[in-house]
Amino acid sequence: MGSEQNRRIKSFLPTGLLGRSLLILMTPMLLLQVVTVLIFFERHWDTVARQLSRGLAGDVAYVLDYLGQYPDEDHFKWIQHSARGHMQLDLVFEPDAILDEQTTEPPFGLVSKELFIALDERLSRPFYFNMDLDDRRLEIRIQLKHGVLSIVAPRKRLYNSTTYIFFMWIAGSALILYGVAVIFMRNQVRPIRRLAKAADQFGRGVDVEDFKPEGAAEVRTAATSFMAMRDRIGRHLSQRTALLAGVSHDLRTPLTRMKLELAMQQSSPGVDALKQDVVDMERMVDAYLAFARGEEGEKAELTDIGKLLTDQVGEALRDGQQIDLHIEDNLDMELRPQSMRRCISNIMSNAGRYANNLSVRAGRRGQDYEIVFDDDGPGIPAEKREEVFKPFFRLEESRNQATGGVGLGMTIARDSARGHGGDVMLEDAPGGGLRVRLVLPIGH
Repeated sequence: MGSEQNRRIKSFLPTGLLGRSLLILMTPMLLLQVVTVLIFFERHWDTVARQLSRGLAGDVAYVLDYLGQYPDEDHFKWIQHSARGHMQLDLVFEPDAILDEQTTEPPFGLVSKELFIALDERLSRPFYFNMDLDDRRLEIRIQLKHGVLSIVAPRKRLYNSTTYIFFMWIAGSALILYGVAVIFMRNQVRPIRRLAKAADQFGRGVDVEDFKPEGAAEVRTAATSFMAMRDRIGRHLSQRTALLAGVSHDLRTPLTRMKLELAMQQSSPGVDALKQDVVDMERMVDAYLAFARGEEGEKAELTDIGKLLTDQVGEALRDGQQIDLHIEDNLDMELRPQSMRRCISNIMSNAGRYANNLSVRAGRRGQDYEIVFDDDGPGIPAEKREEVFKPFFRLEESRNQATGGVGLGMTIARDSARGHGGDVMLEDAPGGGLRVRLVLPIGH
């Protein structure tokens, strides 16, 4: 139950660093403001409401004292005029009237309660007041000896505008502080986003030479470490490629001499077998070098994947493969074209080795560009599909280059796809055989 509640709470919380930082920064400030408002407002509002209520009740009591001393009509008009001019009170006397309602218990509401207490302390007569006479006025009705006195006063006599100014100041300052925090936190998060983008671009082979460390000390340290790691990986790939290129060159020299020697020999079963062995060795050397070289040295560029796929399918058709190609829409994206050609070519070559027909479908799926290869071959058992991507693994165990290949085709294909931020997955084809799904993210 607790874990379920935690998941529900987390679903409402921000997931990004900017949102979480603002939440951490603003929550204590908002709590502090709320506590401050509650404490200050309670005391301030109580004091203001009490003083204003006492002032109004005092004016009402003053009017009643004058009426008690000068009950005649002429003095009432003078008192009525004076109360309107100096106290903002409108007096209306209803002769022989009886107060229908009487306030005997404090009503709800802080202002109403304080006004009742103040009137009850200063008046010794039954009274009733209506706080909602209209939007701007309130009415106090008092039972006198010969009738009912109605006193209408403006509501503003019980409310202080500084209270609303205080609320506006609290809300306004919170918004200003929040805006300042957003600006500063966005400036702090921006270097982290640039670092993440640079790391992603580097992983996909996109040039990030213009990247510079910036931001807080910790972010600069991480950026500097990333740049050092990028340089080390680049040097390692260059050294590995140079080493294998040298090994390949050294191997090609004796292979060339062997080919010349064999070419000068008369044809015989043994000589023909040696010639085929030399051809297989050259193919193996080329495959090992391609695997070791990987994507080193090739720069990413804007490429039309639909055109690239059409060219590769055209080459396969010329080699005798039966391929049905359907491209839903063209898509340009940053990638290393030679590496992607090698990936697509290896997938189609594997299909051509084991199947008679191949269907290729390409299109956009959400934020990914997806190429699906469906063949009618024998397929691959589910438990061996991941092993196919291991270097030098072959389902055909005879080690015959003509039937099983070198065992690096799918390894190179997956390395290329993952180098572009995507992946290669093996599934069951709807019509039997094997489905190879090549996924490349667009949103990077």
